Amino acid sequence: METGNHSTVTEFIILGLTEDPTLCAIFFLVFLVIYIVTLTGNISIIALIRSSSQLHTPMYLFLSHLAFVDIGYSTSVTPIMLVGFLEHGTVLPVAGCEAQLCSVVMFGTAECFLLAAMAYDRYVAICSPLLYSTHMSSGVCIFLVGSSYLGGCMNAWTFTGCLLSLYFCGPNQIDHFFCDFSPLLKLSCSDVSLVEIIPSISSGSIIVITVFIIAVSYISILTTILKMRSTEGRHKAFSTCTSHLTAVTLYYGTITFIYVMPKSSYSTSQNRVVSLFYTVVIPMLNPLIYSLRNRDVKEAMRKLMAKTHWFS
Repeated sequence: METGNHSTVTEFIILGLTEDPTLCAIFFLVFLVIYIVTLTGNISIIALIRSSSQLHTPMYLFLSHLAFVDIGYSTSVTPIMLVGFLEHGTVLPVAGCEAQLCSVVMFGTAECFLLAAMAYDRYVAICSPLLYSTHMSSGVCIFLVGSSYLGGCMNAWTFTGCLLSLYFCGPNQIDHFFCDFSPLLKLSCSDVSLVEIIPSISSGSIIVITVFIIAVSYISILTTILKMRSTEGRHKAFSTCTSHLTAVTLYYGTITFIYVMPKSSYSTSQNRVVSLFYTVVIPMLNPLIYSLRNRDVKEAMRKLMAKTHWFS
C-alpha cells in the first residue's frame, strides 16, 4: 500500500467514557467497586463449588467455569479503563490493543458456549433424569467445557487475524473505553469491506447456534414441566432454571444489540453503554444471580459459614 507521508501507528490512545475530571473521579470509584465485587463474587463461587461436595455436579462445574470466564472478561477491560480515569486516556501499543481484543472476544465467546452447555444440562436433568448420569458423564462435561474454550479461542483468532491484516497510518484515538473491533476499523487505512464481514459472520453464527440450543432446551423443559402433575415438582424444576434464564436474557440481550443489529441503528455512545454492561456489569451480576436465586448454593454457603464459625 502507498503510504505517502503517513507513518505507521505504533500505539493507540483509548479516550474512555469521559474527559470531565469530576466524572472521571466518580467513575473510577464506581467501577473500582464493581471490579472488586466481580472478583470477590466469582472467586467465592469457584471456592464454594470446589469445597462443597454437594455442588460437585455438572451444573456447578459449568457454573465454576462461567465464574472463571467472568473474571477473565472483566479483567480484560476494567483495569485498563480504571487507569484511563486516572490519566484521562490510556495509551496502549498496537500489540497490547490486539491482545485486549483477543482476550475480550475469547472470554465473551466462551461465555456463550458455557451458557448453552448449562441449558443442555438442565434439559437432560429435567426431561431425561434417568439418563442424566450417562448423558452428563465426566467425559461429556470435560468435552463441553473444552469445546467452550476452544470455540472462544477460534472466534478470538478470527477477530485478531482480521485486525492483523489491517494497516493503521492516520488517527490513533479510539473513541471507546477498550480496543473494540468496530472503533479500530474506523481508524484503519486499509480496505475494511471484507474484514468487517468475516468477524460478523463468525460471531453471528455462534450467537445463532448457542441461542438455538438454549431455545430448544427450554422449549423441551417447559413442555415437560407443564406435563408434571405435582405442583411442588413444577416449582422445583422452574427454580433450577430461573437463575440461568436470567443470566442468558441479560447477556444475549446486550451482545445481540452490538453484534446483530445494524450499526446505523445505534450511536457510538449507545455502543459504549451496552458494551460497558456486558463486559463489566454482567460479570458482577452473574454470581449474585446464581447465589441469591439458587437453593443449593445458599445451602452450601450456610453449611460452609457454620463450619467456619464452629472452627473459630
